Amino acid sequence: MNSQPSDTFEVPTVDIGPYVRGGSDDERAEVARRMDDACSRVGFVQILGHGIPEAVVDGLTTALDAFFGQPLDFKEQYRVVGANRGYSPPKSESLSLSLGVESASRMNDFFEAYNIGVEARSFPHLDLSEDDYGLNVWPEVDGFRDRVQTYFDEAARVARTLTRVFADALGQPADYFERLTDHSIDVLRMNNYALPEGTVTLDGDLTGMGEHTDFGIVTVLWADRVAGLQVLGTDGVWHDVEPLPGALLVNLGDLTARITDDHWMSTLHRVKPPIVDGRIKRRRSVAFFHDGNVDAVVSTLPEYAGPEPYEPILIRDHIKAKLAGSRHGKANTAAVREAARVLAAAGENRG
Repeated sequence: MNSQPSDTFEVPTVDIGPYVRGGSDDERAEVARRMDDACSRVGFVQILGHGIPEAVVDGLTTALDAFFGQPLDFKEQYRVVGANRGYSPPKSESLSLSLGVESASRMNDFFEAYNIGVEARSFPHLDLSEDDYGLNVWPEVDGFRDRVQTYFDEAARVARTLTRVFADALGQPADYFERLTDHSIDVLRMNNYALPEGTVTLDGDLTGMGEHTDFGIVTVLWADRVAGLQVLGTDGVWHDVEPLPGALLVNLGDLTARITDDHWMSTLHRVKPPIVDGRIKRRRSVAFFHDGNVDAVVSTLPEYAGPEPYEPILIRDHIKAKLAGSRHGKANTAAVREAARVLAAAGENRG
């Protein structure tokens, strides 16, 4: 692997406006072509034209600040053990273990987070279990639920628009992804990387969020324009990435990589703590994970299958293995391809 960053690395920008506002067939075809290029070369995309109003984003960040600004003992009331919901305090997770990769210090990711998402009872016509979804807990913070839910609904719309683009880009029927996502496990994770003085030690082992791939089909990310997010390029080097003004960052998850047998990449990424003069600079991010139906089986499309394609996998099993790594400290032994890419990255650049 190369040890120097490539001068040609970039996260492509795609304006999905023609799919949001109703463009011509030619306009949509060009968006799909650009998306295919971005997903096959990088696996991360800057998207414009997504249509989320600025006021909705402002409401989201107001809610995020109001919650994370509370004392730790208040936030701990909303910790839900064993579920992908509620509050996660600092150093309670290790994303690298979702790949089966041991970090220098287990459970050392210093971000704190709050998760809400779709519940099984959102689909009363189906026999689903909350064990696979999870019940939301809403903190008693003025305006939090309404503002967060409003953003969640907008992000869900964007994710489903993207899967429509994906279907066209892959040459599939327009409804290809609907069979995988019509009762999708969708989770919104709000992350905070600014912690009160004295809660962390600023040493060489400190990790903002360990290297990982996302679990599902697609992730839609809002983030501050603050350094920290890094993407592992095909050159084997970690590259800094920041969102463009007004853009959302989009990356593919493991399941989309499986569908395309890695023709489209589920790109490894991490967050390094931006430390200035011995202090952690504030950084916030909000990720919408569109993970697919718990009872759906994901298989590689025949036209993309190589000589050793992925085995079909039940989405429930895939997500459980990933969560067992990140939240419960149990290394995921199934993530062979992803772990190999992490371990092959240039040594001192792994962090």
